[in-house]
Amino acid sequence: MIPSGFEEKMRRLLGGEFDEFLASYDAPRNVGLRVNPKKPAELSRFGLSPVPWAEGGFYYDPQTRPGLSPYHEVGAYYLQEPSAMAPAGLLDVQPGMRVLDLCAAPGGKSTQLAASLGDTGVLIANEIHPQRAKILSRNLERMGAANAVVLNEPPEKLAARFPDAFDRILVDAPCSGEGMFRKEEAAAADWSAATVAMCAARQYEILCSAARMLRGGGRLVYSTCTFSPEENEVVIARFLRAHPDFYLPERLPLFEPGRPEWADDPLPELANTYRLWPHRLRGEGHFAAVLMRRGDADTPYDEQAPAPLPREIASFARDAGAAIPDGLPVPFGDTWYLAPHGTPALAGLKVLRAGLALGEVRKDRLEPAHAWALWLRSAAQTADFSEAEIAPFLRGQTLPGTQTGWTLVTVDGLSLSWAKGSDGVLKNHFPKGLRWR
Repeated sequence: MIPSGFEEKMRRLLGGEFDEFLASYDAPRNVGLRVNPKKPAELSRFGLSPVPWAEGGFYYDPQTRPGLSPYHEVGAYYLQEPSAMAPAGLLDVQPGMRVLDLCAAPGGKSTQLAASLGDTGVLIANEIHPQRAKILSRNLERMGAANAVVLNEPPEKLAARFPDAFDRILVDAPCSGEGMFRKEEAAAADWSAATVAMCAARQYEILCSAARMLRGGGRLVYSTCTFSPEENEVVIARFLRAHPDFYLPERLPLFEPGRPEWADDPLPELANTYRLWPHRLRGEGHFAAVLMRRGDADTPYDEQAPAPLPREIASFARDAGAAIPDGLPVPFGDTWYLAPHGTPALAGLKVLRAGLALGEVRKDRLEPAHAWALWLRSAAQTADFSEAEIAPFLRGQTLPGTQTGWTLVTVDGLSLSWAKGSDGVLKNHFPKGLRWR
């Protein structure tokens, strides 16, 4: 399972610690989930125990399989590897901030950042690969994030567009994936020294693009899920020497320190980076560095101009008793969104999600968006079902109901989807692409 070249490299780096490190690959994997503060649910049956470094993060018993529960579909939690919860926590996001997640798919860290923001501020979640950007958008939608904009752009284009613009930036850089060998066999099969070198070069370029977008006094977290010094300490050392306005703040006593001696040109402050070792904690391998920018640079960007809210949306909201979050109405084709206040002007950018989708205006009526249903807490007409009762609906079937017209379907009080009631039946509007098979 472990590439021989990787094993030889880690044996050389770790010395007497290597046997303990190698033994971790034979131990059972730790699996985790993060609860959604917007949708509190009773989850004790999953055998939860807290992840020490992540607010709302828990280990669960893999035999309970929470990914197969309807609670997953309503966005009560996000399944996330425990070590992967660390970088977003180190970013220290506060409500009202302008936050950029530069390499955001599949969305675990983005949904974590959105939870820290609440329904305030703005989160720009970017992913360069179009298909992965779609997955990112769906995950933010499932978790009921109203203030997230999803883009599909290369980092260098965003850097030219948004200099000195963000309070917080996360760069969870694409890497060789050495820390995921136990979880993903494909990562081990694809590993090579050439891949490590290619990743390191790309990571440095992405980090430099991110640095251009951080305001003075802002905070940037660089993270990988790999052990290679070339992708970790070496990248940070190279970056610090080229960017004297950045520094590593004193390390918090959360994880093992970085290894300055592993860099080609060692800097003592590299000990203020973080290494998460699978033989030292209950999680896979990760690296993280917190980078602070000196000065007071803060360049404003042009903000998205709102459009008048169509009367069809206002009428639907009134008739359905559906709340509309505070935001900027923005049309993309026939679909209307509510972009969060502080959203940058989106013209000229590839936008997959301009905030919370409200729906499509069709022939003087509104077809409400699935995202709006997931965000809502209540509506004038609600049909509540248990986990067992909702399973046919998730497979695309109708449900019995006395409601007439648009109805919010909930699972134990947690919003799931729209249905349309008629003649004692709730017609299914759960998206076909999300239905259970």
